[in-house]
Amino acid sequence: MHMVVASYNIHRGIGLDRRVDLDRIAEVIAEMAPDVIGLQEVIREPGGPQADQATYLAARLGMQVVMGPTRNHGGLGTFGNALLTRLPVRDWATCDLSCGVREPRGCLRVDLVANERTMHVFNCHFGLGLRERREQVALLAGFIRNSAHLPGPRVLLGDFNEWHRGPVTRSLRREFSSPMRWMRRTHPAVFPLFRLDRIYWDVELEGQTFQVHRSRRARIASDHLPVMARLSVRATLHAPHRYVMGDSLPPAE
Repeated sequence: MHMVVASYNIHRGIGLDRRVDLDRIAEVIAEMAPDVIGLQEVIREPGGPQADQATYLAARLGMQVVMGPTRNHGGLGTFGNALLTRLPVRDWATCDLSCGVREPRGCLRVDLVANERTMHVFNCHFGLGLRERREQVALLAGFIRNSAHLPGPRVLLGDFNEWHRGPVTRSLRREFSSPMRWMRRTHPAVFPLFRLDRIYWDVELEGQTFQVHRSRRARIASDHLPVMARLSVRATLHAPHRYVMGDSLPPAE
């Protein structure tokens, strides 16, 4: 089974022209035709049809949605990460990655059925500070360890906000053993300089391609460009794989 997995920070639907345009975001996602896409900076609140951005995008694209809120937005709304999927959802959980007084952050784990097997997708949004990200790597490690009883390979995606190679990059490369480790520039969208948006996966998933989606529409729809990977999921294992399950991620410094 082949599938396309993507990650996209939609910047609350605000494009570089300062317009909120969820239809444009939906068109960018449709261009990639993902089976699974993790979204960051998503608003969900009562009101008009586009007030609940996660549900609106899912309906436009014919996908299921799972929301992982990280903080309140306005009076009755929430703000956080969402996962849209065409695959059946088995379960989901969230992890608080917030550190001190800095902006609340989180990770959403969604357990999906792919080729009669369970696959676990972790959708993260890390903070802007170096020390903050070090602590968040440790919090993520605990979340992964708590998921160790779940069978099946893992995909980790999101906006990691690491502008240069640092603790996030070093730790995640030890944790996820896929040989396809290239990172691409995704921010700012109009002239990308920084590799903020990434996808990691277990070697069992057999990555085939990894790229940034650089269409004309994508360059203006958000301040980030989306990334996408084409993965292959085998129905059965030829040999068992041992995952380190968070052990390669260091404790907070």
